[in-house]
Parts: sequence; structure tokens; C-alpha cells
Amino acid sequence: MSGTYTFARTIRKEDTYDLVVAGGGPAGAATAICAGRLGARVLLAEAMGCMGGMGTCGLVNAFDPMANGKEMLVGGFMRELVEAMYARGFLNPRIDPDAWRKKYMWWTQFQGEGLKLMLDEYAAAAGVEVRFFTRVVGAEVGETAGADAARRRVDGVVLHNIEGLSFVPARTFIDATGDAVLSHLCGAACRTAGVDSPNIMPASLASTHAGIDFDRYASGSLWGQDLASVIEAEYAAGNLSQCDRHVPGLTAIGQQVGYLNAAHVFGLDATNVRSLSDGMAKGRRWVQELVRLYRKHQPGCERMELVQTGWLMGVRESRRILGEYELTVADYQNRRQFPDQIGVFNKYVDIHPYDDSNEQWNRYLTDAHDKNLGEGESFGIPYGILVPRGFDNLWTAGRCASTDVGVQGAIRVMPSSAMMGQAAGTAAVQAIQTRATADTLDTEMLVTTLRRQGAHLPQKMLTRRMTTTAANRQ
Repeated sequence: MSGTYTFARTIRKEDTYDLVVAGGGPAGAATAICAGRLGARVLLAEAMGCMGGMGTCGLVNAFDPMANGKEMLVGGFMRELVEAMYARGFLNPRIDPDAWRKKYMWWTQFQGEGLKLMLDEYAAAAGVEVRFFTRVVGAEVGETAGADAARRRVDGVVLHNIEGLSFVPARTFIDATGDAVLSHLCGAACRTAGVDSPNIMPASLASTHAGIDFDRYASGSLWGQDLASVIEAEYAAGNLSQCDRHVPGLTAIGQQVGYLNAAHVFGLDATNVRSLSDGMAKGRRWVQELVRLYRKHQPGCERMELVQTGWLMGVRESRRILGEYELTVADYQNRRQFPDQIGVFNKYVDIHPYDDSNEQWNRYLTDAHDKNLGEGESFGIPYGILVPRGFDNLWTAGRCASTDVGVQGAIRVMPSSAMMGQAAGTAAVQAIQTRATADTLDTEMLVTTLRRQGAHLPQKMLTRRMTTTAANRQ
């Protein structure tokens, strides 16, 4: 019989940090490293044994498009990282630098081990204290002293690792968990997939494969409707457990090594541990089925071997904060630019099929073409989507930022997450130095600092106050 249990313990209290970052994926790593470079004392808590998130533990070894066909949009830390990885031989050996510097809708493949090493080195050089195998499991939140009693301030977080529990106070906090774990623990308002929306975008379990002849693969690769037709036939023959036509494909990251971004797990609720656990098992079975399919139908894959499946499920949608601004698909379609934008981007609205029906496959094909931005175009990512409504010293970065479902499908990827992380870390340091709160931060100063760090922020007009959504203040 289930019930309740009161848990009370006296735990160790640690020294105060300037910034605690929850999560070491692309957003959290950029956050911590950029804040450390500005002189902040930073603690990064990461649940896995490395930084990089989906790019390392998730085995999704490709950065999404960083240019728009005419110029590179993603600057700052992310550009520094990819250029350094290229110089050290950590990118796909067949890569053309224009893939990230100029090309339209082009992915940049990389070696996950190289990304791990680079982030370790950058964090150490920036003086960041990284704690692997550590999770944020609690938070202490108080009301802000002063006239606005409705606002709240995070005083500290409870961490758990092999040493047990400890309480860590800090001056600022950033949630880069992807699932808005810290924000949720603090009581911040969130939108939850499947609760505040009728559907949950499917997750995927990526995998690494060896023994692939990519010269033969490139000359006759299955893709799009061709691959969908093969899947339909194999499903009809009883060789596949689901008729999932959307398989993004097998991509080279080495001479004979590639990663497969596939194995959709439909209906997975990343905020439910039972659903996550069952999903990992389903994903592993589905990857095995796809290996057999590729060996049978894809030239160059006859000797394809499965090396490993991801240690992280590729969750696309779970919780998103309700921020001081909520970026919408209308903003995207209008190519809106903001005076307080901390990044610009050009990636299509990527809402995967919600199930394996023919209707959802056709919907995906239509959306993927109809909602693309054109070459030379971009939309802005405003600072306000990083600020949970009502909090003075808490920010978010990555896929849990404040957006609707449509735009989240465009900015939940690694390059844009890194841009958000760099901005959040820089904002936290600025807030400490100027004694501002997250919502009163001088965004003109923030944009100017980011530009000095190499960020591509082309807006001509700057403002000292962030863009807000009026409805969020009602």
C-alpha cells in the first residue's frame, strides 16, 4: 500500500558558491565555463560521468545547423568549441568547414570522446568545479526581502552523490537539466508535455555502429520515403515491432563508424521513472531491429555492428518553464528579432511524428517543408525566455527554456542550447556584479558583453530591459 513518509535529516552544509549549475549538457557546460571565465566560483552538478549530455552520453554525434546558407549564426563559445574540435581532428574526417560556417541546413558530425575531452579541458581552465554522478534533489527557496513579496529567491540546493547529501548555498543558480528539474523543485511554473498539451513528442535512443563502408553507403543510402517504404514492407512481413517511418538515418563520425539517431519511443513521459525505464528497454530492442534492417537493405551496411546504445534517452519534450517571455511559433514564422536577443538561429520546426501512423508521417513531411526558414534568414532568441517568472536569481538554459511546442522543436538542439547557456552564465555573473535581479538585468550590458565574447548578435537597437510577455504578468 502506498502512502506518505516524512524524511528529515541533518546534512552537511558547504561553502557558498557564486553560481551552481544543474546539468552538464551543452547548455550547462557552456554556462559553467563562460561564468568561470568571468571569474565566478562555479559548481557544476552533472548526473552522468561526463559533460556533453546528448552529444556524449546520448550518442547524438552531430551539431545541428549553425549557419543559414550565407553566414554563421552561432558564435561565441559554441563556435570556439567546434573550431577547436576541427583543429584537433574530432570532427567527421569527411567534413567541410563550410558545414558549420556557411551551409544551409547542414549538420556537423563529431566524435563524442573528443567532445568529452574538450569540455573537461575548458572547465578545468575556467576553474569550474565539476562534480560528476551528482544530482540536484532539493532546493531551499525564500521570499525576496523588500516591497515585492511575490518574488522568490533560491538560497541553496541539496545535492546527492556517492558521499551522500549536502546543502550548497549560492548567490545564483542555473537550471540546465533539460527537464526543468531545478526549476520544478523551486516551485517555478512549468508547462509539462502530456499535461499542458495533448501529446508528447517521442523520444529516441541513439546508437553507435561500426563496420560500415561509407563510400558505398553514400552512393545508395536509404532516406526519406525510400526508407519509409522499406520499413512499411518489413513491418507488414512481421520483422519490425512498429511501423516507424521516421528514421533520421545513419551518419558517419569516423572512417567506418557512424551513429544512428533512431528508435522512436512513442508516448514516453520523461518526468515518470517507470516510463523512462520501460522506454530504455523498448529503445534497445528497436535498435536491434533496425540493425537487421540496415544489413539487409542498405549498401555498405552488410557488416554493420552495433557497438552501443545511448546511456541517456534522447528526450525531446518534457517540462518547459513559464518565463518572463514565452517565445512562440508566430515569432519564428515572422522572423522576429529582439533588442535583448542573446542568439539568432535558423533551424526548422522539428516536431517528430507522435505515433507510427501514416497520418503522422504525412503531417511530419508537410511540416518539415512548410515551416523552414529560408537561406539568409534567422529568428531571435530573447533573454526573457531564460528567466523563470517570479525568481530573482534563477535562470534556465536549453530545451526547458520558455517557449511553445513549435519553437521548442527548433531550439532544443545543441548549438542553440550552448548559446542560451553562455548567455545565462554571463547574466548570472553580471547580476552578482551589478546587484541586479534576473528580471531587472541591464540587457544592453549583457548583449554588449556577449558580443565581446564573440556572439553573433546583429540587432541594431538595444534596450536595458528585457522583452516580456504581458500575459505572463497578469
